[in-house]
Amino acid sequence: MDRLDAMHLFVRVAELGSFSAVAQQLGVARSVVTRQVAALEAHLGVKLMVRSTRRLALTSAGTSYLGKCRVILNLVEAAEIDVAEERQIPRGNIRISLPLSFGLKRLASLLLDFSQRYPEVSLDMDFTDRRVNLIDEGFDLAIRITYRLADSDVARKIGACRMLAVASPNYLALHGQPQHPSELIHHECLGYTAGASHQIWPFIVNGQLENFPIRSRINATNGDVLTEAAAQGLGITYQPDFITDSFVAAGRLQEILDEFPIPELGIYAMLPSNRHIPYRVRALMDFLGEGLAR
Repeated sequence: MDRLDAMHLFVRVAELGSFSAVAQQLGVARSVVTRQVAALEAHLGVKLMVRSTRRLALTSAGTSYLGKCRVILNLVEAAEIDVAEERQIPRGNIRISLPLSFGLKRLASLLLDFSQRYPEVSLDMDFTDRRVNLIDEGFDLAIRITYRLADSDVARKIGACRMLAVASPNYLALHGQPQHPSELIHHECLGYTAGASHQIWPFIVNGQLENFPIRSRINATNGDVLTEAAAQGLGITYQPDFITDSFVAAGRLQEILDEFPIPELGIYAMLPSNRHIPYRVRALMDFLGEGLAR
C-alpha cells in the first residue's frame, strides 16, 4: 500500500461521501478504492468510516485523521509546487468561491482572462453569497466584500468599492429627498438581508461614523434585485458602486446624501488558514488585484 495514495483516496471518499463516486471520478473499479481505504484502516488499527448500504459516515478517529491528512497532502503538494515554481508556470486546480453579483459583474471576465493566459490552471468557480468554510469545503480561495475581517481570518486585500445611497428621480419627486441620514427613517428603504444588520446604514457625519436606522418593507439577499426595485420607484437602497453605476449612468437612479461619506468596502482574497499558498493561487490573487485596480 502506498500510504500517500491511500490517504488521498480516503480524503476524496470523505469529501464525496461515496466510494462509487470516487471510483467513477478516477475511472477505476469501486473495489480498488475500498481495498485502499481498508488497507489504510488495517495499517492504523482503527475504523475510519462506518459503511452501510445507505450512507457513509466518519468515525471520531476518521474525522481527526481527515484533518491531518489534508494538512499532510497539502504539504506534499506544496513541496512539489515549490520545485515546479522554479519554472514560474502556474499549474493545477483552483477552487474559488465568489460573491454572486460582484463575481458576475467584475470578476468573471478577469477569471476567464486568467484562464486564457495560464492554460495549465483549471478553475472551479462557485458563485454564492453564502459564507463558505474554506477548509471543510475544500476551497483554495474565496473573494469576499466586507467592512471588517474577523481576527481569525487569513486574507489579502485586493481592492475596494464605494457604497452609495440611491433612489429614482420619480421616488424623490413624490417623497422628497432626505437632507440628512437621520431622515431615512421616514422613507421607504430597501433592505439587504445578507448583511450583518439590514436595518442599520452607516454614514460619516462630521468626521464620525454613525449608524442610522431605516425601515424596510421590501428586503432581499441580492443587491441587484433591490437596485432594480429602487429604479422602479419603490424606495431608497444602499448598494456598492459595481451594482449601481449602470443605473446612475442611465439616469434611472441618482445618488443621495453624497455629502455624507459612506465607509468603503474592502475586497479580500480569503485563504485557508492551514495551507501553504500554492504559486497558482498567488498568481491568481496578483492577477485579480491588478485587474481590479484598472
